[in-house]
Amino acid sequence: MNVIRGGVNNAVYFNYCEHARHEYLKVLNIDFADFARRHINFVVLRSELDYKASLVSGDVFEVSVRIERISRLRFLFHQFIHLESNKKLVCIAKVFGAVVDENGRPCMPDDLAVLLGSVPEKSSTS
Repeated sequence: MNVIRGGVNNAVYFNYCEHARHEYLKVLNIDFADFARRHINFVVLRSELDYKASLVSGDVFEVSVRIERISRLRFLFHQFIHLESNKKLVCIAKVFGAVVDENGRPCMPDDLAVLLGSVPEKSSTS
């Protein structure tokens, strides 16, 4: 673990979130190896991380993950890191993603579309 002046380096939080996303997708029966064999790859389009508190070496924490379909081809992971001992919020992450085919074109395989649900309706403003 990278530690600077007792606090975990800011870049490491992205690793924690990535690991949690992978574990979450496994629970949903999304097998990266199977998708790769089909020449379909998951990609991160944008990551946002808002730091609320610092972790220090030895802290025990939990990373929660929820996925939301935000368009026909994109989805969003909502993630939160909390200290296990007192549930203090450490950070909030939003990771925008998509899947691409072997030509690098965005796609939405049927099995993933079923898992993610329908495309949200756009609200209209008058």
